[in-house]
Amino acid sequence: MLLVCCQLHAQQAVTLQLKWTHQFQFAGYYMAKHKGFYEEVGLDVTILPAEQSMPDSFGAVARGEAEFGIAHSGVLQQRVAGKPFVAMAAMLQFSPYCWMVKDTSDIFHARDFMGKRVTEISKKEAAELLIMLQRSGINTDTLTFYQGDNATRAWIDNEIDALQVYITDLPYYMAQQGIAHRLICPQRYGMDVYADILFTSQAMLKNHPQTVESFYQASLRGWRYALMNMDEAIGVTQQYYATHKSFHHLAYEAELLKGYISTPSTNIGHMSMAKWRLIADLYGIEQSDFNEVKASFIYNYQDQDTLQLSWMLIAAIIISIVSIPLYLRLMFSNK
Repeated sequence: MLLVCCQLHAQQAVTLQLKWTHQFQFAGYYMAKHKGFYEEVGLDVTILPAEQSMPDSFGAVARGEAEFGIAHSGVLQQRVAGKPFVAMAAMLQFSPYCWMVKDTSDIFHARDFMGKRVTEISKKEAAELLIMLQRSGINTDTLTFYQGDNATRAWIDNEIDALQVYITDLPYYMAQQGIAHRLICPQRYGMDVYADILFTSQAMLKNHPQTVESFYQASLRGWRYALMNMDEAIGVTQQYYATHKSFHHLAYEAELLKGYISTPSTNIGHMSMAKWRLIADLYGIEQSDFNEVKASFIYNYQDQDTLQLSWMLIAAIIISIVSIPLYLRLMFSNK
């Protein structure tokens, strides 16, 4: 009896590899763990921050070091290249990467980047920054890419014109230092690529489908809770995870990101085939290559509301069938 009880309460250990250090951008996962949502579905979840010097959630999931990871839209490029990744949910509906320029700069639009000095960007994480410039008529071969070790200092010292930033990070610190700036962002140019995508491997999905589904549902529940209880989510994030950040900074992150996470008429984590096809086009992926992977790339989750409705319908049908003989017996007995 004791053995059965232990088996019933055993938690399956899984790991979530983040794409960066602890930030509010991962608060939904923190809350799913902190509020016991993962535990309720039988999961013991470890949340690992990335190595800041070499963040690589793709490698961790591919090697089996983590069952789940967080990545940018580059996960599609990885899938087309043969990496067996499955996109489960897009927690940010738009790209949070922008170019930051000084308030005194003559760069106001993407078309103003001709011949400018910019930071080297990651084509896996923020390719849309270059694509935005190319689509605005800029020959990116004319750009001078900074090769030094301290791009932020170089930007402050006017050695470079534009700095690749995540909207909640460096812009906050620049504002705190009184350095006026503005952002040139892909979303402004109609490039609505997904970001902070929860993904897993095809092997994990094939061998442990219920674990994947449970993690998916509990994670979305955590995000819904975080957005409905922002102060609590910020406090948990600061106390247990992003201990290096102030409550004020985390509140700034939360305020900015909530519009990226929860958009009108779109469910949290929503992904569409049409938008992924657009992303494939933006990234220069042939449509034939996209068509080869699309069926297995996007996770077909179990809609719990639909399942509940289906079971209710089945139960109603069963009750109706069972009740027919009783109804007929009563009808004839009255005669």
